[in-house]
Amino acid sequence: MKFIVSSSYLLKQLQVLGSVINSNNTLPILDNFLFELNNSELTVSASDLETTMSATLSIDSKSKGSVAVPAKLLLEILKTFPEQPLTFTVEDNNTVEISSNSGKYALAYAAGEEFPKSVHLEDPSVTLVPADVLATAVSKTIFAAGNDDLRPVMSGVFFQFSPEGLTFVATDAHKLVKYARADVKASQVADFIMPKKPLNILKSILGSSDAEVKIEYNDSNATFSFDNYILLCRLIDGKYPNYEAVIPKENPNRLMIDRSLFLSSVRRVAIFSNKTTHQIRLKIAGAELNVSAEDIDYSNKAEERLTCDYQGDDLQIGFNSRFLIEMLTNLQSDMIMLEMSLPNRAGILTPVDGLEEGETVTMLVMPVMLNS
Repeated sequence: MKFIVSSSYLLKQLQVLGSVINSNNTLPILDNFLFELNNSELTVSASDLETTMSATLSIDSKSKGSVAVPAKLLLEILKTFPEQPLTFTVEDNNTVEISSNSGKYALAYAAGEEFPKSVHLEDPSVTLVPADVLATAVSKTIFAAGNDDLRPVMSGVFFQFSPEGLTFVATDAHKLVKYARADVKASQVADFIMPKKPLNILKSILGSSDAEVKIEYNDSNATFSFDNYILLCRLIDGKYPNYEAVIPKENPNRLMIDRSLFLSSVRRVAIFSNKTTHQIRLKIAGAELNVSAEDIDYSNKAEERLTCDYQGDDLQIGFNSRFLIEMLTNLQSDMIMLEMSLPNRAGILTPVDGLEEGETVTMLVMPVMLNS
């Protein structure tokens, strides 16, 4: 088994796949890349049992076979090469020899058969989504997903597909983000919960792709195929909470303000807030928004006045500044709308401009009780 491949091309593909591999694997074989050679086509795979990703590379070869090569060692050596062709040869003494312009390097390999076989989806549902839409949907929602191991369903992003459009939701019970597209549709109604790790991997590579992503899914697994990659992952098992029930429908108090102005103000004032509650207070009356925070233990306090466009009753409401900053940073619009009803009901944050046709973003942030 022998093949020739460009060093930088191989490194670029392996770095993407390397993000699948855990730093401490229960099975030693998972510390390897699986190389499967079929003449001029090389498929490289990496897995942590939950997520498996493979890339198909075009190379120069006339042989077939499969070997598992140590991932860390291979990535380290590839990073040091300038762009050049490398020749990989599988020797009889259980090593893979890499020949470069300047030398030879031998790595011990394991038999390809030891590598866990990836799941084959029987009769899956299929939806096609443009790569940029999926990348945006993931980056707009993933930051709001929870980290609570006791509530695994909240630690992922909820995908809802229907002939009306696609919806992506993430929540950790303090904040919630719902990203919807009416311009991309699925043929039938389906929903599933995607774990964070495969989504982060997708987010990092979809941004530079303009392909269509083919999403195939059943009750337990989903695969994402685009360009020369296939990502397969196990879905989170369980029923996603009814998020529509927590989004307040009647919000008579509406505040419109410049996003970057509001964000910088919240950032500055938050420095003076209590270090455990991170509480900031919004006091709105007429066209004036007063943003303040106080840390009674250390006698620290800050207050800023901003002009805004406000319709509604005078209102005082408290928010966790970290959640507010995360949400405002994640929005790209110039102006934002904050809709509220009562100081103990969630506030709804939406962008006023900068959205594409058919795109909606709704962010919900739970208030914190104000100690008067």
